[in-house]
Amino acid sequence: MKTLTFSITISAPKETVWAALWQEDSFRVWANFIDEGTYIKGGLQAGNEVQFLSAVNGYGVTSLVEKLRQNELLVLRHRADTKESGQRKRKNEWTGGLERYTLTENLGITTLLVEMDTPEELETVFQQRFPQALACIKKLAEQNESD
Repeated sequence: MKTLTFSITISAPKETVWAALWQEDSFRVWANFIDEGTYIKGGLQAGNEVQFLSAVNGYGVTSLVEKLRQNELLVLRHRADTKESGQRKRKNEWTGGLERYTLTENLGITTLLVEMDTPEELETVFQQRFPQALACIKKLAEQNESD
């Protein structure tokens, strides 16, 4: 796996950006750029296992919420690759990888930094799709801030 790093500056406080990232409705909007129909099953709490699943193809990953500091940091450790909406294991692509979301704020401007271990065969796909997802997160957060 290779670690990819992405970042974006958003004109909104970190609480608004965090909500855009992890509230169910907004998560489904931006995650759709990564893998169509992606949703979260389980609660984002430190020590919990959660699943990131595609409603379209049934593939996903089961991850441990390794660290969570509300509005600041989420670290996921991918434990198992799945299929059939998380019911069966499949070939390990993501297993063992880390995914980290870090938010830092200065004067109401938030920088979102995402670091993710990515299977080599998906590196190009993520380099194309993740910037689109970040642009969507920015739009969602800034739109919520202006409402």
